[in-house]
Amino acid sequence: MMQRIYEPEDLLEGELLLCMLASEGVEAHLAGRDLVGGVGELPPLGLLSLNVENDQAQYARQLIAEYNAALPLPGDEPDSFPGTLVC
Repeated sequence: MMQRIYEPEDLLEGELLLCMLASEGVEAHLAGRDLVGGVGELPPLGLLSLNVENDQAQYARQLIAEYNAALPLPGDEPDSFPGTLVC
């Protein structure tokens, strides 16, 4: 059974986290991606959610928390964007 572990702010964040989880061996599903086009007629919040199997939920939440807490390493940002992590 799958459970909702995170609500991304937008489709870009959802896709990014989906790929990050997959790279760590966590199979996730991004629910609501097909609803994003109807935002004008649907409530703007709560459309997207990342869902994972129950046995991977704790690990996935930990990975997302670590991702959200990450800061760029000194010297990794370009001179024109100090303090910005460029992937």
